[in-house]
Amino acid sequence: MPGPDALVLFVEDSPQDVEAVGRTLAAAHPHARLEALGDGTSALERLADTEAELPDLVLLDLNVPGLDGHGVLSTVRRRAPLDGLPVVVLTSSTRPKDIEACYRAGANSYVVKPVELAAFQAILRGVFAYWLGTAPELGTVNQNELP
Repeated sequence: MPGPDALVLFVEDSPQDVEAVGRTLAAAHPHARLEALGDGTSALERLADTEAELPDLVLLDLNVPGLDGHGVLSTVRRRAPLDGLPVVVLTSSTRPKDIEACYRAGANSYVVKPVELAAFQAILRGVFAYWLGTAPELGTVNQNELP
């Protein structure tokens, strides 16, 4: 369960999006920490490091260099203890095919990034409020526990 010092892993290659997420997280959850990685391969290596702290939340862009977000999500869902991590796809794609593929692969949420900064920050505040506040209090369901 995330505490006030929750760790959010953001897989994103846009420095502007990383900055916006970092600022919004700092304002919404001042003690939370953001770790950003610019490609999917690095993200999987980081998550596979058994000596590193597991994040409380993964924000995942689909269009990152190396292994794309679809590949990262599929791999995470196949590996214990990563299979229970909350993964929110945070991307610009509105394609129904991407949305369906992500949910089928085990995404916990699919959020489309708005172009306007104020709208992006509002959505991020909602994501953080839910995934770092409400969801942990309710208890999350491991994808492997679903019928």
